Amino acid sequence: MPHDDQAQLAAETFRMLADPTRIKLLWALMQGESSVTCLAELAGVTPTSVSQHLAKLRLAGLVRGRREGTFIYYTAANTHVHTLLAEAMSHAEHADSDLGSEGMHRHALRAGAPPTSGAAPSPR
Repeated sequence: MPHDDQAQLAAETFRMLADPTRIKLLWALMQGESSVTCLAELAGVTPTSVSQHLAKLRLAGLVRGRREGTFIYYTAANTHVHTLLAEAMSHAEHADSDLGSEGMHRHALRAGAPPTSGAAPSPR
């Protein structure tokens, strides 16, 4: 059983990964070092948004920055980040295919679309 401190740190890591933009940024950084501007283009968000996400990821120890003049180039902090993200993406891919139409139904509900069957959504 993990110690309380270990469990807290692991939960914090997952919390940092619980954002699609951060997943995209880390995925890009798995390919190699990159600047904020390049990451913004790849993720389809503003450089300001990328900077804010990277600051949180850096504080959580998931990315590192290297200053070169006025630019900062970011990279994933270590191979554990690569492994964690690769496993999360693999799990998402398998979960999506394993769920089939039920998975698509859940995605539609999360996106605010009406259910595809005639049944009313269950109250929560």
